Amino acid sequence: MYMLVENRTSFLLHLKRSPGIRSWSLFVGIASIGLAAAYYSADSLAWKLFYMAGCLFVAAQNLEQWEEAIFDKNKGTVCLKTFNLYKKILTFSRGGNEQVVALLHEIRDVNVEEETVRYFGKGYLVVLRFVTGFSHPLTQSAVLGCRSDVEAVAKLITSFLELDRVESQHDLSQSSETEASDADEPEDKY
Repeated sequence: MYMLVENRTSFLLHLKRSPGIRSWSLFVGIASIGLAAAYYSADSLAWKLFYMAGCLFVAAQNLEQWEEAIFDKNKGTVCLKTFNLYKKILTFSRGGNEQVVALLHEIRDVNVEEETVRYFGKGYLVVLRFVTGFSHPLTQSAVLGCRSDVEAVAKLITSFLELDRVESQHDLSQSSETEASDADEPEDKY
């Protein structure tokens, strides 16, 4: 699953993502290698602790991030938060939390982009496009294979922000402007 809807009202859309089963399986697998090496080795206690700590460190490094996206119409902002266990361990709980805040009215479009994931194929993620030309992914990592889940999240955000209505109103205003400009042109009489 790409992102889950935590809370949805007419003024708030809260999406969450936590590490998936593949990420947790990798974490348990790497951590169990360290435990097995410590249990079955005939080394000293210091080496056993080194094996366990090293494998737990590598396991935490490979664990995906916890991510949140909060679209708030009352405040007029979108807040993208990430929590990384690896950075939290490295900085002794001073880091690991990142936050990006942007204004809702500056979001021009919501797209699904394809990303090549080495050794695994193609992954998909939602990208927010801003009026300034800046683009920011909704999540830091792509989801493998589930394009329909990612497209559903993109449609949910688009409908919440009413970007589809803005586009249709913009198209109607352009067509009425061209019709009016065609009517203003004098006709050539022969």
